Parts: sequence; structure tokens; C-alpha cells
Amino acid sequence: MASGGTRPMTRDLLRLGLAVAVGLALVVGYATYRIWEQGARDERRPAGAIVVLGAAQYDGRPSPVYRARLDHAVRLWQEGWAPLLIVTGGKQPGDRTTEAAVGRAYAIARGVDPDRILSEDAGRTTLESLRNVARLLRQHGIRDAIFVSDPTHMLRVLRIARDEGVVAWGSPTPASPVARDPERRLRATVHELGALALYFLFQTSPADEEPAGLDEPTAGRSD
Repeated sequence: MASGGTRPMTRDLLRLGLAVAVGLALVVGYATYRIWEQGARDERRPAGAIVVLGAAQYDGRPSPVYRARLDHAVRLWQEGWAPLLIVTGGKQPGDRTTEAAVGRAYAIARGVDPDRILSEDAGRTTLESLRNVARLLRQHGIRDAIFVSDPTHMLRVLRIARDEGVVAWGSPTPASPVARDPERRLRATVHELGALALYFLFQTSPADEEPAGLDEPTAGRSD
């Protein structure tokens, strides 16, 4: 009798496990589609500011990922899409300077008026930086902004910014080293799936904020 009763229970557990696996696969598939779909869409339009998300810097030099983001943001500013450029990013352990300071210097060297640059230099994750940016925008009476980052990063950036009360538009970096390399794009997508799950479930953000940069060179980084 016990054996006969166990079989239906086992079947029910297997069916439940299968249903959970199928449901999880559908969620992951849809989230992956949304990450790639948002990353392929340039929503640029006139706004109050252009916000460029920070990435790794090596003793004052922006990493290739960060440089691509900055080049795109500077181009948008030069084309007149917004009067202000906001650079973001604090110090990572061992750094002598902030990502924001490196971004500011890079933008000034490429012709951006220093008086037109605002800095958020305390955030060490996407979530921290965007919360600080939202406060900065409110302080300056700005309600909308164009956000610049890598294509795979855009969905999370825009979701957080909108949750913080910003009218947010995305302009993904067209020359992103991540987007050009299929392996790095896949790794960045997996990173974003985990980061989105952390944000939705726990309102937190992972410490590693350079998608795929998990293989950027470390030579020259401040100790």
C-alpha cells in the first residue's frame, strides 16, 4: 500500500518540478529578449541631461568599455540633445581616483564645457549611482534624462531610473566592446539576468558593475 501511494506523489512532484522548470525558462527567455530588445533601441530625444554610467578606470585612464560610453555621451552633448552631461561612478577598492573624475577629465579634453558637467562620484554600483543621479537631477530641477551605457546594461539602468522618478530614455553605446564580442555579450547578458533578479527581489545591485569586464586588463590600475 505504501509503495502504491508513493508513486502518485512522485509523479506529482515530477510534474511540479517540470512546471517550475518550464516557468523559469520562460521568465529567463523573456528577460533575455527584453535585455537585447532594449539594448538595440536608441530613444534619444531632447532632455535635461545626458547621464553616462561609469565603468572601470585604470589609474586615471578609462577602460575600453568606459571610453566607448564616454565617446557616445560626448557626441550626444555636442549634437545638442541636452545642455548638461552627468558623469557617474565612485572609487573601487584600491583606486586613487573616481570613475566620475576620470569621465569628467575625458569629456573636458574632448571639448565639453566644464560648467556643463555634473558629477556623481559616490556610487559603487548601478543602483547607488542612479539613486544619487536622481537626487542630483531633482536638485537642478531636471525631470528627464538620456542614459548612456552598454546595450546589455540599458534595461536595468532605465528600470531603476524610472523607479527613482526620472523620465528616462536610453541611448546605448553603439561601439561597445561588449556588443561586438559574442562571448562577452553572452556573459554580460547572464550578469544582467542575475542583477535584475537581485534588484526585483531584494532591491540591491551586484558589486561588479562592468559587464564583461571581467576580463579587462588590470595593468596600470592604482593599488
